Amino acid sequence: MRYLALLLLLVGLVGAAPKVSLPDIEDEVMCVECRTALNVSTAPVANQEREFIRQKIAQGLTKDQIKKALVDAYGPDVLAEPEAKGFDLSAWIVPGLLVAGAALGVALVARRWRHTPAPADAEPELDPDDARRLDDELAAFDR
Repeated sequence: MRYLALLLLLVGLVGAAPKVSLPDIEDEVMCVECRTALNVSTAPVANQEREFIRQKIAQGLTKDQIKKALVDAYGPDVLAEPEAKGFDLSAWIVPGLLVAGAALGVALVARRWRHTPAPADAEPELDPDDARRLDDELAAFDR
């Protein structure tokens, strides 16, 4: 009997769609009038967008369905993050490529610095006059 109750509880939890709320969506969409996040905007259009979202939540739509309805109603600029398709895909790929290129550049420079050994036996050549003067000073120091 316990196993049946546990099984029903698990099926109920897995089958239940996550409840969507206004704050869940507000930080992922923009006010189309002032171009700020909807959760901080005070523009009249932002209030219209919030009401639109509340209506869609009341209809039982999921987060993705609500965001799609927002795009249909207000255009793609309503999304805070660009969609990962078409030209907007470059907004996701270019920064990643730049970071990878910079990391590769740093690795190559570090490798070059690490593999450039300083000559161990190379002593700087002294001018004959400097060598004589050094010998004289060392000899005077030894007295």
